[in-house]
Amino acid sequence: MDTSDFKFIFLGQSVLRYQVPLDVYNIINNIYETKFQQLAPANKQLVGKIQNEHSLFFNGEDNNKMHRHNHLPSNVLNWFESKFKHYLNWNKIKEYQLHLNSIWVNQMKENEYNPVHVHQGSLFTGLSSVMILKLPQQTGIEYSASDKPMNGQLQILGNSSGQFANVDYGPKLQERDFYIFPYDMRHTVYPFNGPGIRRTLAANMDVQYDPIKNRGVS
Repeated sequence: MDTSDFKFIFLGQSVLRYQVPLDVYNIINNIYETKFQQLAPANKQLVGKIQNEHSLFFNGEDNNKMHRHNHLPSNVLNWFESKFKHYLNWNKIKEYQLHLNSIWVNQMKENEYNPVHVHQGSLFTGLSSVMILKLPQQTGIEYSASDKPMNGQLQILGNSSGQFANVDYGPKLQERDFYIFPYDMRHTVYPFNGPGIRRTLAANMDVQYDPIKNRGVS
């Protein structure tokens, strides 16, 4: 399969990085900024220590937490589905069913952070994602190991172990990056120091499939 439009990272499970088309990126940022006052807060459903967490899309089964809603146009939703399908096809998953569960925006300011966590939709099996929408111009002083900056960084933790294994992935983030990985892959975002905002989007896609049928698929 052609890998020219994405990057593959192996941490015991697959992480795929894509670049968001400029039109999709601009639509999402514009909707967030122009409809901010209309967006439902998502803080009660999330673990982030972040003041501004707002939902753009919810189609989950638990309406006690949040009523179903959608602020995104069909072309954007179709783009998300196409990337989740690409991830599954790349990983040779067969005979699956998809259900887009939720999409929300985390807008962090100085000293806010997201602790180590995993995701879950209406199912325990599925794919999560992180899209970089806006980054602060600076993230503050690195008081140690300045050659490996961590302020404001995303860190994805793998389930591989042992000598020579890649146990984590801390990419140098760029706006329009889009990372997809399984629900049960732990990840975290470190706080930054200084002015500006760090805006990201997360999307959860439930995946129903038979793991027995997919053992050893080639």
